[in-house]
Amino acid sequence: MSTETNKTSLITPFNVIAFVICSVGLYLTVLRFTGGLAAVSNLTDYNPWGLWIGFDLLCGVALAAGGYVTSSAVYLFGLKKYHGAVRPAILTAFLGYAFVVIALHYDVGRPWRLVYPLFWQQGPTSVLFEIGLCVFLYLSVLFLEFCPAALEWLGLKKLRNLLHSATIALTIMGVVLSTMHQSSLGALYLMAPSKLHPLWYSGYLPVFFFVSSAVAGLSMVIFEGTLSHRWLHHKMDNHYLNEHDNFVFSFARAASWVLLGYFFIKVFGIAADNNWKYLGTPMGSWFLVEMGVFVALPCLLYAIGARERNLALCKWTAALAVLGIVVNRFNVSMVAFNWQLPAAERYFPSWHEVWISIFIVTLLVLTFRFISTRMPIFYTHPDYQDEH
Repeated sequence: MSTETNKTSLITPFNVIAFVICSVGLYLTVLRFTGGLAAVSNLTDYNPWGLWIGFDLLCGVALAAGGYVTSSAVYLFGLKKYHGAVRPAILTAFLGYAFVVIALHYDVGRPWRLVYPLFWQQGPTSVLFEIGLCVFLYLSVLFLEFCPAALEWLGLKKLRNLLHSATIALTIMGVVLSTMHQSSLGALYLMAPSKLHPLWYSGYLPVFFFVSSAVAGLSMVIFEGTLSHRWLHHKMDNHYLNEHDNFVFSFARAASWVLLGYFFIKVFGIAADNNWKYLGTPMGSWFLVEMGVFVALPCLLYAIGARERNLALCKWTAALAVLGIVVNRFNVSMVAFNWQLPAAERYFPSWHEVWISIFIVTLLVLTFRFISTRMPIFYTHPDYQDEH
């Protein structure tokens, strides 16, 4: 009877949907690497960066910022009471960066040359070199930060204690590297002033990207925690559950302040370039929607939710803020890019590109579920209870 129950439990709506997504995704992967970019994408020489850069890279890196935000809050700013939130945030960040690298293989015309910028003679003069090097180094840092959980699971105490003793150093390295590449992703678009709409193009793009990554990190940790509470509640210990609500309210309050600052520096950017006239255009209306619905509104809702200790409002606002980061990165990389071209000549992703992106996100979710149900992510390992 129990064997039959275990067998039937594998056939769930989530597993069936994931199986379909992965099956088609694997087929498209074979098609991509045997037929080239043209077989699965609408990318051209004039539009070489599309959905895979806008979503898989720009959004993926921003939404993985919860790692450096949470670890710095706990280990550098002394918020030790929120220690239970560090490992889920680190795991999310580690998997986020790992799958960003995987996704880049789809976008690079010759994926075996992905490592070339690290050794290319002119590499150090390129912003893309700095991004590639920082992402490579930060992924290594995240791996080392994640390893103690895996080593506890494997029972390798000496190696675990050695890596745990390097927590502060790894956290500082993570913050420095994140500051560099989060801002440099915005700097990539400084080279295209004639292609990017003036309302989104600014000399302050690196600052915009870095500050908004902090919003993304704070919001993503709340959003990920909400989903984990729904599906992985049985894996959480009392320490994590008891501190969760206060953690949400603290991060909501911080996100509200960061969003307020982000709103004002965006307005400052328009004023500095004197781009007010564009606000009356159709693209200007969409810019106002981004600023009003995805920046000002979550700023207000976060403040109300934290003040009134309204947990549901904070969680829904986190989803809105995460969506706002996606909208902003899509605007910079696709919607406002090549904005002067006729609609028929502008880039629009193929269904293959969309499906591959969904496939990569599904793999990330499956990997997160696999790890968090087996390793001490949402609970403290019994052998290390005294450390916290």
